[in-house]
Amino acid sequence: MQNKFILVLNCGSSSLKFSLIDPELGTTLLSGLAQRLLSEQASIKIHYNASHEQQEIAAPYDHQAAILVLVKQLQQLNLISCVKAVGHRVVHGGESYCQPTLINADVKAKIKQLARLAPLHNPANLTGIEAAESAFPELAQVAIFDTAFHQTMPEKAYIYGIPYALYKHHGIRRYGFHGTSHYFVAQQAAERLEKPLAQCSFISAHLGNGCSIAAIKNGKSVDTSLGMTPLEGVMMGTRSGDLDPGIIFYLINQLGYSVADVEQLLNKESGLLGISELSNDCRIIEDAYIEAHNQQAGLALDVFCYRIAKAIAAFTASLTQLDGIIFTGGIGENSNLIREKIISQLSLLNFEIAPDANVAMRFGQSGLITREGSRPAWVIATNEEWVIAEQTFQLLNEKD
Repeated sequence: MQNKFILVLNCGSSSLKFSLIDPELGTTLLSGLAQRLLSEQASIKIHYNASHEQQEIAAPYDHQAAILVLVKQLQQLNLISCVKAVGHRVVHGGESYCQPTLINADVKAKIKQLARLAPLHNPANLTGIEAAESAFPELAQVAIFDTAFHQTMPEKAYIYGIPYALYKHHGIRRYGFHGTSHYFVAQQAAERLEKPLAQCSFISAHLGNGCSIAAIKNGKSVDTSLGMTPLEGVMMGTRSGDLDPGIIFYLINQLGYSVADVEQLLNKESGLLGISELSNDCRIIEDAYIEAHNQQAGLALDVFCYRIAKAIAAFTASLTQLDGIIFTGGIGENSNLIREKIISQLSLLNFEIAPDANVAMRFGQSGLITREGSRPAWVIATNEEWVIAEQTFQLLNEKD
């Protein structure tokens, strides 16, 4: 077996998701998840062919220990020689990185510096990089940045209405996230139209516990809903999305909230969870609405869908043509109710749902969900891991 496979790592603060992927075909040879890292309950689950193996991770229960278990498994399966390189998902690249990047000491220092913009993500990503370097010292390590795809946004789209000096001296601007997902589904939609991506314009809705909308013009991102942080934009699972900044002052000055209280409220206690007072899980809220006629659950869904529809309509201002809408992410791919509610509010843009097709597009199915004569809307299952593998492979081939 050729050593063309890319080991893709997505490292969180207490987790490590991994896949061994053929970058040309997108097929996954091996995958898995290490979770509850840094605790005595740390474990790792590995999927290979039809087998599923789970085992505990020994002390010190950290990312390095998880990767050593993975290395041992790759050796036992005679797959270690198949690995060409390691591709890492890195959340924030700031303005420094708009392309896949070979990791060296300077790049690691920059990722660490950019942790001020993504304090929950970049340090964890760097932990994964350093653990992989130790385990695979002979392999190239490549960073694929979530923000990279959105670096084509024009200045008018990313500058905030605050003093320009805050951008110049502190980098306070809109960056956007979910870039690999938006890029992948836009490519897939272009293939369905049998047109080059560079000739296509879409609005992509990545809907999950975190949500973002992206305006893609001639294959490039020209606007997106997430901003300097993943708190801006449409309402999400536990995040508020856009709100009047004066509410923050009211919470602090009138209701006695601390800054930490406000951060907790807006990031962890708002969105679908905050309005429904049930859950941040869209499935639970939908069940409460449909089966128990819970009106507060219905309100949470209505607010969620209205804000997404409003963002989609607003982003048409960034485009000169619109070839269609793409739904992706856990909610976007699986909730026919959410998609129907959003599309029903976009009739002015000539979108009309095809009910049977919409219901059929769930659990990994991809396809058209609008009627004949309607502007097209698709459900397209995202595959960020394949993008990371493909871009890592392409970068290394360019350097050979």
